[in-house]
Amino acid sequence: MLRSAGRVTTITLLVLLVACGGGKAATPARDTAVVDAGTPTTAPATGATHDVKMIGDANGYRFDPANVTIRAGDAVRWTNVSGGPHNVSFWADSMPAGAAAQLGAQMPNTTDPLIGPLLVEPNAAYTVAFAGLAPGVYHYYCTPHLALGMRGTITVRP
Repeated sequence: MLRSAGRVTTITLLVLLVACGGGKAATPARDTAVVDAGTPTTAPATGATHDVKMIGDANGYRFDPANVTIRAGDAVRWTNVSGGPHNVSFWADSMPAGAAAQLGAQMPNTTDPLIGPLLVEPNAAYTVAFAGLAPGVYHYYCTPHLALGMRGTITVRP
């Protein structure tokens, strides 16, 4: 009887998965008010790539370096060194006016507007090109470790 009940449960779950879209996860809706102001386009980096380590250890959770100054057209690559999962999330209200849409277009594999994917594996990296972005300061944080102070800034110079 127990073996039969297990099969019924498995079959029921399979039927539900097929009925709900074949087991594929739903794509989260994008907040068009935040990201889609205008028609941003993805632009490749035309300059240097700056490396930032994502670290969680006995000394705390942090980006190293926490503050980076780059030129418009450069890229930033964040690498999960320890203490993950980590990600890169930007505050839309703390960047130059109108920049959120273009930054959102530059961020691959977002999980929500201006929120990069979780980097679970050590040495996993996430790169964002700052091509086409207005000069100014872009504040960001790690969603899982924001309460532990894991934040940083990217200052884009012309």
